Amino acid sequence: MSKYLLNKFLYTVDRDPDLVERYREDPSGTVTWWESTMANTILNCHTGESSTWLTFSPPERDALTSHDYVRLFELGAHPFLTLTLFIAMFERDYPEPLAFQKEYGRRLSHFSLPYPDIST
Repeated sequence: MSKYLLNKFLYTVDRDPDLVERYREDPSGTVTWWESTMANTILNCHTGESSTWLTFSPPERDALTSHDYVRLFELGAHPFLTLTLFIAMFERDYPEPLAFQKEYGRRLSHFSLPYPDIST
């Protein structure tokens, strides 16, 4: 399991409006595509450097493909990264202002300190 890779996925997808929509509409396809093309690139490096060993664990892949941000948090994904990405994907589905953010907080409210480790 790699919290780095999980957070890298959330970070890179959230910063590209086309990827946000792609992930919303086809999470499984987007996760598979991203893992095969983007997972081993060096973040913010434009020189073509890459690694070869990074891959999602089955629990990470399952949580990503099901948009399960509670499980992602349990796995160590940073809550700000999940919140910003899922706001971009799902806030439009809620009629009231801040309704998605309140739902996010409600679904994570069963956690108490200490939270799962989000360090990478």
